[in-house]
Parts: sequence; structure tokens; C-alpha cells
Amino acid sequence: MFTKTRAFSGFSVNDIAAARTFYADQLGLDVSEEHGMLSLNIAGGIPVLVYPKTDHVPAEFTILNFPVSDIDAAVSELTARGITFENYGLEQDATGVHRGEGPPIAWFKDPAGNVLSVIQQ
Repeated sequence: MFTKTRAFSGFSVNDIAAARTFYADQLGLDVSEEHGMLSLNIAGGIPVLVYPKTDHVPAEFTILNFPVSDIDAAVSELTARGITFENYGLEQDATGVHRGEGPPIAWFKDPAGNVLSVIQQ
């Protein structure tokens, strides 16, 4: 039934204007707005929908991962753009990068409290 459909993902925020500023200005993504919702126009051609929700509750898990080739450079650039990395009590270095099992990864939050990551491929 869905073999030819272009599925897409979405998540909620409590403030569309703050989300637009964060995703466009701080992260540097191509962001468009229509009908009071945002589309994060990421590589691959399938946008991620960001929609307002008055009683928004942030997800307690990573909702969006950004693959990078050099996590140290990505973390450094994002830190310079005002991003603060989360520490979840794992083996993370001083910059917030977890280098244990799996690929190196660092987590941060959007203004609505949703968890995002940069992950080295």
C-alpha cells in the first residue's frame, strides 16, 4: 500500500517563531512556512514537518539526527552558534560527544525541548 508514497516525519513545538529562528538561523537549515507550520527542507528532498501544539510536551528521545563527517568540527561550529550540548551521564568528553558504543554522537535541544543530535558517519 505504501511502497510508492513519499512518507515524511514531523514533530511539535510550542513556538513556531522560535523554532523558525533556531532551525534557520542557528542550524542554517532551509526552512519554509505554510499554514502556520514549518518545513525543514533537508537533503534527500523529503521535508520534516514542524507544527505548533499548545500543550506541546518535548519528546524524551532523539527526534532528528544530523549525520556529519567530522563530529568535532560540527560540535565546535554549533557551540559557536550558541548551541549547548546535553550530558546524559554517559561517557561524554568535555564538548559533549559520546564516543562509546556506536558512532560518536552529541545531543542538543531545540527551543521547545525536543532532542536532536549530530552523529558522525
